[in-house]
Amino acid sequence: MNRLLAVLFFTRFGQILISLLIHSDQQHLYPTLYQVFTPISYAAPACFYLYVSSFIQGNSRLLKFQWMHFIPACLALIHVFPWPLNEINWPVVADQVERNKQLFITERTGLFPALFYYLGRPVLIVGYLIATWYVVLKSRILDSKAGHSGRNWLSFFLKTATFFQLTGFLPLLLWNVEKPGINTVLMILNCMILLVILIFVLHQPKLFYGYLFVSVDLDMEAIKSHAPPVLNSAKKVSLLPDQLISYSNSMKEVMEMKRPYLLESFQIVDLAGELNIPVHHCSFVLNNLIGKNFRDWINEYRINSFMEQYPLKAERMTIESVAHECGFKSIATFYNAFKKETGLMPTAYFSRKKVS
Repeated sequence: MNRLLAVLFFTRFGQILISLLIHSDQQHLYPTLYQVFTPISYAAPACFYLYVSSFIQGNSRLLKFQWMHFIPACLALIHVFPWPLNEINWPVVADQVERNKQLFITERTGLFPALFYYLGRPVLIVGYLIATWYVVLKSRILDSKAGHSGRNWLSFFLKTATFFQLTGFLPLLLWNVEKPGINTVLMILNCMILLVILIFVLHQPKLFYGYLFVSVDLDMEAIKSHAPPVLNSAKKVSLLPDQLISYSNSMKEVMEMKRPYLLESFQIVDLAGELNIPVHHCSFVLNNLIGKNFRDWINEYRINSFMEQYPLKAERMTIESVAHECGFKSIATFYNAFKKETGLMPTAYFSRKKVS
């Protein structure tokens, strides 16, 4: 999901960079960057659709057939490859980009005829835009009654992405109009809108938690004891029962097979990254299916590891040393966790075990 978002942001960055190079003294760099960003721009409409549809369906990975959406991007890669004897009039292309922006270039830019670019890209953008809104409206995810936790984020993302995609068609409305300063006005308008979005993000950061940002509420007791911070998972999440079970099994499998709890710095963000699922989904599964917060859950694994290792190493290592090996950064956190799991302090626990 994050990679699909990255393609969209990277495409926008490429469009701005190409425009800047054309208007600067570095035009010799423009053809290379144009060829680099063209396949990415062909993948962007599909990424937009796949991100939204996967978000709605709760998928964390693309299905096999969904990779077919990237066929146009593969064709674009073939198109811009510097084939021998494939001469391109880059000054004319640059002039058309300056006058008509990057969506309507009638000069040949690669192996295929110019039709591939000035008709292919608009068709992809409009087609995927319609398909995306159809999926959204059909799912009714934007309906407040649906109660989906990501409704606000998806609404913001849809509207913003749709706006910037549709602004690419403005040159059509101004095709036969004398426009000495219109390009400047359009660029200023885009910059102003980006500034408004940035200000909105700064004032409404919670909208992006779990999607672009990670929401972290620090546990003051954990800080005092130098334990890892606990992430608040109060956000409501709409997951199907099968998804809950699948996530739970995957989380347990990672902990048992890879044993990341032995790392003192391991946090829920790292677990979510390992499984490629949102952080708030991990928190939801822990709180509602497993029945523990992240700190208690990971400490349980560390305590179990300690109880296996300490009897084997007791003659040559102290309790504190073994606790550090099992992932505890703070001795106070270890003793608190041990007593919470067993009801006794370590010395009393192993003494009783010897007697029994």
